[in-house]
Amino acid sequence: MPSPQLQAALDAADAANAIIRRAYRGNFAVDYKSDASPVTEVDVAAEKAISAILKQRFPEYGFYGEETGRDRADAEYLWLVDPIDGTKSFVRGYPMFSVQIALMHRRELVLGVSSAPCWNGGRGEIIHAEKGAGAWLDGERLAVSTASAIEKTTLSTGNLASLARQPEAWSRLGALIPRLHRIRGYGDFLHYHLLATGRIDAVLESDVNILDIAALTVIVREAGGVFTDLRGAPIGLDTTSVLASAPTLHDAIRSAIVY
Repeated sequence: MPSPQLQAALDAADAANAIIRRAYRGNFAVDYKSDASPVTEVDVAAEKAISAILKQRFPEYGFYGEETGRDRADAEYLWLVDPIDGTKSFVRGYPMFSVQIALMHRRELVLGVSSAPCWNGGRGEIIHAEKGAGAWLDGERLAVSTASAIEKTTLSTGNLASLARQPEAWSRLGALIPRLHRIRGYGDFLHYHLLATGRIDAVLESDVNILDIAALTVIVREAGGVFTDLRGAPIGLDTTSVLASAPTLHDAIRSAIVY
């Protein structure tokens, strides 16, 4: 049985999914934030639906949303929400976007729901996890791969703009790539889902927001993976980079690309 907090997050994701599916590949207003990233009326409506459910069930918890900002962010429990992570994909009409809901307790991430409502030909995919209870997809407990050698590793990269602006770090990544079995760029929720289900072995990104990765951090860890920033530091509200992998690979990859 899911905890009350997990059930609330799952119900909130379902409410957001319904809004998103109705609008997908339809007509909706698009605006742009100061950093030129798009935001749609669908993002805002989905976040309001999530917020309404979470605040009704747990009124004493704080809330930090991508679109509506922070409310009681110093509370003991804090919801972290990105209603559409991958809005650019949503706007362009391809299904690599997701609803991300996480719960933080005293600065520790303890729960995550990652729902991709239009993935898999519209059937969707939802993974959830709670600290100490495993990561789950369709009733199956997930586990990361057992890969232990760089030469057998499939690495997926996401946003790398900051890394690319640092010549030494970029050179180190370039030296690592020929050693890998395969390199891909799945991006957004997808490479973390693939990592948690054992289908790839590592994910590297240098430009993220905590709301993009909070739920995925819990999911990957509960699937047995290691999830830190690129310097090996724990994930927190100010995290901007990611190295997530099977546990037997993490130190080797971090040593190869550390900057």
